[in-house]
Amino acid sequence: MQEFLAIPGVAVALAGLLGLLVGSFLNVVILRLPARLMHQWREQSREMLELGGEVEPAPPGLVWQASHCPQCKHALGALENIPVVSWLALRGRCKHCGTKISVQYPLVELLTAVCSALIVWKLGVGWQAAAGLLFTWALIALAGIDVRTQLLPDQITLSLLWFGLLIALAPFFVDTSSAILGAAIGYLSLWSVYWGFKLLTGKEGMGYGDFKLLGALGAWMGPWALLPIVLLSSLIGAVVGGTLLAVQGRDRATPIPFGPFLAAAGWVQFVLGAQISALCRTWFGI
Repeated sequence: MQEFLAIPGVAVALAGLLGLLVGSFLNVVILRLPARLMHQWREQSREMLELGGEVEPAPPGLVWQASHCPQCKHALGALENIPVVSWLALRGRCKHCGTKISVQYPLVELLTAVCSALIVWKLGVGWQAAAGLLFTWALIALAGIDVRTQLLPDQITLSLLWFGLLIALAPFFVDTSSAILGAAIGYLSLWSVYWGFKLLTGKEGMGYGDFKLLGALGAWMGPWALLPIVLLSSLIGAVVGGTLLAVQGRDRATPIPFGPFLAAAGWVQFVLGAQISALCRTWFGI
């Protein structure tokens, strides 16, 4: 098996194939996890307020309930669940009721495949690559959820944070001191910006999930990665956000989630951190 994986391109291709399969599951997480969290919060609120009435049924789980059409509830068969291929074969519509199937499905699958292949290409086959894949998949799930709901669930951000701190014991990417400093500085930097903006304007400029996500990125890459991540995410956010507002004809008060830009910048820094640092030294002399 090791000899097979050592063949140039084989491990990268297999990582891409794995990424397609994982991307299909990430679509389930992106769609179902927020719904389950909101249901849980509503039930907790009803219990705290001692409200009566009929308990609403829980949304589908992440693992056991089969994928189905959201309109006609038709359970998808194996041939309708092949990543990317099924969406293309069905021309983006449900086979039974003709309802459009969101382009999110193939996009997330393709993105996960490409990013997974790049991680293995960068890190090779080993525990570092395995950790890098988990890091990548978590960021894609967080970005997708934030785009749809403007939520960054603690179930993913805090898991990413703690896992980053734990693997620093090895260490895989940074040592323990750097991971702890990165997590603390990452969280506190956006926390400070949040409260400064709120005190000056009376408005909330970002959510608490953004603090936790930057803290998690700091735990994985250390404090020196935080400035490039913040600068790159701000640049991407300004370009993409400004373009979306212009195309949609909305004003600047329209809320735009910052989590996807943080996730994208964090992943780019994770893969190309050395090259970005070299560019910074060349351009800015730092």
